[in-house]
Amino acid sequence: MQRYDVGLVGYGLGGAIFHAPMIAAIPGLRLARIASRSADPATLHPYPGVRLDDTPQAMLDDPAIALVVVCTPNASHYALAKAALQAGKHVVVDKPFVLSSAEGDELAALARDRGLHLAVYQNRRWDGDFLTLRRTLESGELGAVHTYRAHFDRYAPQVKARWKEQAQPGAGVLWDLGSHLIDQALQLFGKPHAVTAHLSTQRDGAQVEDAFELVLDHGGTKAVLHAGALVRAPGPRYQVHGTLGSFVKAGIDPQEDALKAGQRPGDAGWGHDAPANFATITRADGSRHAVETLPGAYQAFYQGMYHAIAEGGEVPVKAEEAVDVIRVIEHALRSHRERRTIDVT
Repeated sequence: MQRYDVGLVGYGLGGAIFHAPMIAAIPGLRLARIASRSADPATLHPYPGVRLDDTPQAMLDDPAIALVVVCTPNASHYALAKAALQAGKHVVVDKPFVLSSAEGDELAALARDRGLHLAVYQNRRWDGDFLTLRRTLESGELGAVHTYRAHFDRYAPQVKARWKEQAQPGAGVLWDLGSHLIDQALQLFGKPHAVTAHLSTQRDGAQVEDAFELVLDHGGTKAVLHAGALVRAPGPRYQVHGTLGSFVKAGIDPQEDALKAGQRPGDAGWGHDAPANFATITRADGSRHAVETLPGAYQAFYQGMYHAIAEGGEVPVKAEEAVDVIRVIEHALRSHRERRTIDVT
């Protein structure tokens, strides 16, 4: 098996929890370099032989590095991804891809021109609940879907001193959790015809929006996406209603909490949902049945990257798809600013 060395830029929560363990879980990938000014070398023991650099330049200059992963504050994604592509590296960028569709289009074109793979880490395509919902919709069991509601609610009353909650480009919950919810909706229903958005702050001292509601008009289907920071008793994660029945699912995928607890793909029970959180489908005749949640599989993203690099196949999340997410965010910001629905041309 061909093995490829990977360089990771950024070793905060995202790099240490969501990326490094997933890279290490793939036999054909080796985490070889990490660029971080704040990483504690003592935390790198799971990755034997990894080199810690203060800046990304060493990995960009290292001919052994085949893939560079950018997991830094959102405003720096564009410049770092561009530098890595110009250095001849395949690139993964954490979500959200970049801060404008123009930047995303430029990077996608650069990757195509250089014959390089560029992907965006929309890992929640591999949440178990989303995989289960997608399979259900593909089966036709719900009939034609007219209403789709997806919530990503949390209870976090204290504003934290971190860049995502400070007044700077790319901060706020729309760029953070919104990119997940939008990507999932686009995967299910395609690009919307119109976008309506309302952004708000719920917590005292919040510098950027910490709640939103988006309505994506997909013609016969309306997708309502919601996130909040002061939701102590969250309702269903998904409510999907069609002509033949309804799908309702509570709870959130367990992989994030498992990673924070030190668990890794391959451990017993990895990605498995609690039976109490299994979805319920209610048919038109009123009968109901539970749907066992498919196992979540964040590791599938980096397995897909390996196959793309080794075999020349498609990346698991195309840059062009990630640009579509950014365009919806741009429309949402305009909708909120102008207090109106934005038609998407």
